[in-house]
Amino acid sequence: MKILVVNCGSSSLKYQLFRMPEAKVLAKGVIERIGEASPAAVASPWPESDPPLDHQAAVQRMLRTLTAGADPPLRQLAELAGVGHRVVHGGERLTGSVLVDAEVLEAIQSAADLAPLHNPPNLIGIRAAHSALPGVPQAACFDTAFHATLPPVARIYALPYEFYERFGVRRYGFHGASHRYVMQQSARRLGLPEEQFNCISCHLGNGCSITAIQHGRSIDTSMGMTPLEGLAMGTRCGDLDPAILFYLGRKGYDFEDLDRCLNKESGLLGLSGISNDMRTLLEHARRGSPRARLAIDVFGYRLKKYIGAYAAVLGRVDALLFTGGIGEHAPEIRAAGCGGLEALGLELDPAANDAARGGVASLHAPGSRVKILVVPTDEEASIAADTYALVAAT
Repeated sequence: MKILVVNCGSSSLKYQLFRMPEAKVLAKGVIERIGEASPAAVASPWPESDPPLDHQAAVQRMLRTLTAGADPPLRQLAELAGVGHRVVHGGERLTGSVLVDAEVLEAIQSAADLAPLHNPPNLIGIRAAHSALPGVPQAACFDTAFHATLPPVARIYALPYEFYERFGVRRYGFHGASHRYVMQQSARRLGLPEEQFNCISCHLGNGCSITAIQHGRSIDTSMGMTPLEGLAMGTRCGDLDPAILFYLGRKGYDFEDLDRCLNKESGLLGLSGISNDMRTLLEHARRGSPRARLAIDVFGYRLKKYIGAYAAVLGRVDALLFTGGIGEHAPEIRAAGCGGLEALGLELDPAANDAARGGVASLHAPGSRVKILVVPTDEEASIAADTYALVAAT
């Protein structure tokens, strides 16, 4: 069975074609700059190298690519058994992957207020794929779904309760497909049933989140109502005193200024004044940049605080997991997150940590009570698995 996974952004479309159930990747690609075609390109048929005019054209290009050549991954579109779409926010109504129908489309639209930069383009991708492939089942898989199991004490803010009742103000969490995938892979690697597995999963990239997983279920996570809460990130500030916003407002900053600052100008970029890329900052720190060193140290300190907090929440921790670009490739950051936590049973093997720069790896010292693993994430494989299961069940 062939399953196509689509991740549609406002100006891009990423895709992977899987053969299921073995999750073998048959093809992958990305189409960028959607809607940015020049006037000349609009006036005449554009070659494949030019940007597509809209998402419908991008989907058509994707399908042409998948069926082109002497030995294409798809000989005909009828081979497609389903299309799985990444959708950022499911709100409270959509708490698991589902086949798309009119009711699901309406629910995704209703959650757009909670993810205005993501849900609308996700919807465009679903509609474009449905138009191009009218007989193929479409599935929606939500970043927030894995965190639907958060208990009330973890998901409700200490605000007037009517804000939750009227406006849905609560913690939702994100990166759910990634956290679930690395949890499942780690439980399998350690020979533990998911329903007995307790772990702390650290997804560290330009966006960062950490999740406490108890008996295979998310019970707390660092991102909140939006992806802004929690760890320091590439350009996002993470946790801060909310009264800072009132203070800056009185200094003349308006809502748009503050939104841009906290989401796009803070984090590693804001602290260092150099870059939001951890690789660049590590190189600058080695050359003696104090601002780069400060950004790295704040990032690592916040990470260690959350690891310690979630160890307390879980009580028993079987494994600490690192994934994402930074989690998989930055030994210094992993060491900062684990440093000084030996009393919690976390003992890192420095040599194993330094040697792990991509791929699955075990980092714990022989006597460590808690296993420490690097597990590359594969959100697309998770979406493909959910789509396959939904289609197979129909």
